[in-house]
Amino acid sequence: MTRFDAPSEELLTRDIASPGPTTLLRESREVPLGGIRGITVHRSLPQRGLPTVGAWCFLDYFDEAGVPMRVLPHPHIGLQTVTWPLNGEIRHRDTVLNDVMIEPGQLNIMTSGYGIAHSEFSTEPDDAAAALRGVQLWVALPSSAADGDPFFEQHSDLPVWEQGGVSARVFVGTLGAATSPATTFTPLLGADVELGAGTAETIPIDSTFEHAVFVLDGVVSVDDVRVKERQLLYIGDGCPSIDIVADAPARVLLIGGVPFGEDLVMWWNFVGRSHADIVSARDDWEAGSSRFGSVPGHGAQRIPAPPLPTVTLTPRRRRS
Repeated sequence: MTRFDAPSEELLTRDIASPGPTTLLRESREVPLGGIRGITVHRSLPQRGLPTVGAWCFLDYFDEAGVPMRVLPHPHIGLQTVTWPLNGEIRHRDTVLNDVMIEPGQLNIMTSGYGIAHSEFSTEPDDAAAALRGVQLWVALPSSAADGDPFFEQHSDLPVWEQGGVSARVFVGTLGAATSPATTFTPLLGADVELGAGTAETIPIDSTFEHAVFVLDGVVSVDDVRVKERQLLYIGDGCPSIDIVADAPARVLLIGGVPFGEDLVMWWNFVGRSHADIVSARDDWEAGSSRFGSVPGHGAQRIPAPPLPTVTLTPRRRRS
């Protein structure tokens, strides 16, 4: 998914100092993608004061009934895209010649490395009123992997961790004894968690991670904080477990990771380490460089990069 909002400055720095086991409740904000006929998403990451959760640096939730996804070829550097559909199908095509259907319950993870481009088009649902619904996340690559070769992987057989009224499908990383086969470059967790009515459980988590809970359906209480649909609750590192309560059926996304200790510059679809990284990637995309290649099936159609801001991009730090 591409960032059509293209803020004038979107710079992320994760302080190396640990924030401790604090909790922060954050609202998502609506962001239109692709103009008047585009889809509107609910963005929870990044935002001022909370740029990252581990290496997770972007979280968009989309659920507009009757609005198709039509995202032409666009570039990425320095990140992994993690596409997790909840309803509907999306056709993914990229410049390393993958052409696949993305379906609910199936993990689709694209590692951009030095550079990749892709397109995303939803198929027509059987029910015209049904919402195309899902989540797309980005993972910032560490410096050791940021300049690697691009690749794409798809996983349908994902493990499930269960305890009491909790059933968690682990699509990235490890929860309990359930470990996803997805390739990662920093310690991470990503799980789709379903909660039955009357659930009150303690979920063991890695205390070296920071975590966040994003509510997809229903209302839950996490460590005595009430969290509603489209809200995100951040939980600082130092917690060995979280207590979660759901009076009625609910569904949440649980993400986490070791606090990311590298300075990041994030602008449009690029994650770099400096202003120069972003300028270079933008220039290469606009010039049609072989760095990004061409997505088959689209001819010359592509999304142009927005203008860069007139100031040098400088780091933004997490608020305490």
